[in-house]
Amino acid sequence: VQLQASGGGLVQAGGSLNLSCAASGRTFSRYAVGWFRQVPGKEREFVAAISWNGGSTYYADSMKGRFTIARDNAKNTVSLQMNSLKPEDTAVYHCAAHPSKCYSTESYEYDYWGQGTKVTVSS
Repeated sequence: VQLQASGGGLVQAGGSLNLSCAASGRTFSRYAVGWFRQVPGKEREFVAAISWNGGSTYYADSMKGRFTIARDNAKNTVSLQMNSLKPEDTAVYHCAAHPSKCYSTESYEYDYWGQGTKVTVSS
């Protein structure tokens, strides 16, 4: 599975962005998908994840109520709608595929990673 994240950019605090993760490969629907973010000098941080069929989602506490993860297996895409953005949300966001139908919050459990997309939130 190959993944490509897009949709990042510069936004003011309180604004919104919709990130997209496009996957290649006919087996994409078998994988859970997670979003992680990373700031230079800091460890990669879990953001949100979704099960293989979209039936289950999970969010880091600081993202609950602000971010929404969704997937369209027919289009091989996973989206991350980010609302009420804060300067501390500034990071490079990566999507990753987990080798099972159930997700994890641990980045080391994900086998496939896409190049990230940079999100900058100005105050």
